[in-house]
Amino acid sequence: MLNVGDKAPAFNAKDENGKSVKLSDYKGKKVALYFYPKDDTPGCTKQACSLRDGMPKLKKAGVTVIGVSTDDKESHQDFIKKYKLPFTLLADTNKKVVEKYGVYGERNLYGNKFMGVKRTTFLIDEDGKIVKIFKRVKVDEHADEVLKAFEAAK
Repeated sequence: MLNVGDKAPAFNAKDENGKSVKLSDYKGKKVALYFYPKDDTPGCTKQACSLRDGMPKLKKAGVTVIGVSTDDKESHQDFIKKYKLPFTLLADTNKKVVEKYGVYGERNLYGNKFMGVKRTTFLIDEDGKIVKIFKRVKVDEHADEVLKAFEAAK
């Protein structure tokens, strides 16, 4: 289990274009690494659109947004195109990143238990340390949550 103050686990995963992305690529930058269950589902779409709409403020604050799900790159490409998402989505089809961050496990939806990604966001500072973990995300207000948390972490 990861905690605030821990070094964020390194990863190397492919983005929506098949390009390799490593956490170390963002050293010296603030990163909002958000894990979500599935492309183009109601809650995940609201969360992605909140981040999209908040992107001018996030960029101004120096925050890079990276989304991660176990969907493949084609699904990510469709999701990005449909909602004009201006950030990278990682296709963690082998579940290595979600497992490193401890966000893959048993979920319960409408009484049905299944294995999947638990919606969680990790805010990582310029030194690669976790400064905030959102286990409960307000999908409609997520960009504002991220901004406020980074401001409070100064």
